[in-house]
Amino acid sequence: MATRKQSIDQDLIRDLANILNETDLTEIEIEQDDLRVRVSRTGTPQTVHAPVAQATAPQAPAPAPVAAAPAEAAPAAPSVNAVTAPMVGTVYLAPAPDAKPFVEVGQSVKEGQTILIIEAMKTMNQIPSPRSGKVTSVLVGDGHPVEFAEPMIVIE
Repeated sequence: MATRKQSIDQDLIRDLANILNETDLTEIEIEQDDLRVRVSRTGTPQTVHAPVAQATAPQAPAPAPVAAAPAEAAPAAPSVNAVTAPMVGTVYLAPAPDAKPFVEVGQSVKEGQTILIIEAMKTMNQIPSPRSGKVTSVLVGDGHPVEFAEPMIVIE
């Protein structure tokens, strides 16, 4: 059994890497029994890391993407009031392509009101506002991917 745990299915890694490329995500993680595999992409789409079990991706590559987009990091500063992504997926700011957005900057929202949708694994997940307040900033674009805990909307 120990030998089986140490061998990694190369086809599984390739399939996960293909899913990353097809969905334009930067990271995907699966867990089967006591084996956990995370495949992430940093920098160029050809770079694929596959840590297993408790191993984590090295932190060194992270500053490169952050340094490449310092203008985007500035609006995320009010993270205390930011609504963060509860999952990895694709953000939709409106219920349909031609529909009016759920919320706009300057609009007042109530706790529990749907503020956007995140599509994850072909399921549309309505994301409710965690509190009542005024939308001061929308930090994500319609149809763009989001990472777990990424700030999406600021409500003050």
